[in-house]
Amino acid sequence: MTVLLLNLTLMALWVASTGVFTYANSALGFLVGFVVLWWLQTLLGPTAYFRKLPLALWFSALFLWEVLKSNLRVAWDVVTPNRLREPGIVAVPLDAESDAEIAVLANLITLTPGSLCLDVSEDRRTLYVHAMFAREPDQVRREIKQRFERWVLVLLR
Repeated sequence: MTVLLLNLTLMALWVASTGVFTYANSALGFLVGFVVLWWLQTLLGPTAYFRKLPLALWFSALFLWEVLKSNLRVAWDVVTPNRLREPGIVAVPLDAESDAEIAVLANLITLTPGSLCLDVSEDRRTLYVHAMFAREPDQVRREIKQRFERWVLVLLR
């Protein structure tokens, strides 16, 4: 976390020193800060930041793709006369253990159109999800675990 704050500080210094307050210049400043910190990583000590930041950026792109696909699927179901939806509640067994992991997973699922997290079991081992397309509950479970939970565990552990 401290390396991220250092990177954000270097980005702010970059933006302030160039005097150009745009998203592109901020991204460039963040990239320059990342490279500088990567060169200085022997001074910073052991950190997973340089491995996890590219993974987090990749997952962000994958998540945006999932949101786009879900939006199109829901929109198609709304505008066509054939109703493909078969809503249902699916119990998803969790490998996530901490409150942060469960909360991030639940938010990712809820942000994806056509799905909504309803509850977590008392023992925090099962997440209950309402899915708009739950014809095959096993497939819904598999998609949640492969597309979201796997990444949450990689990024937060």
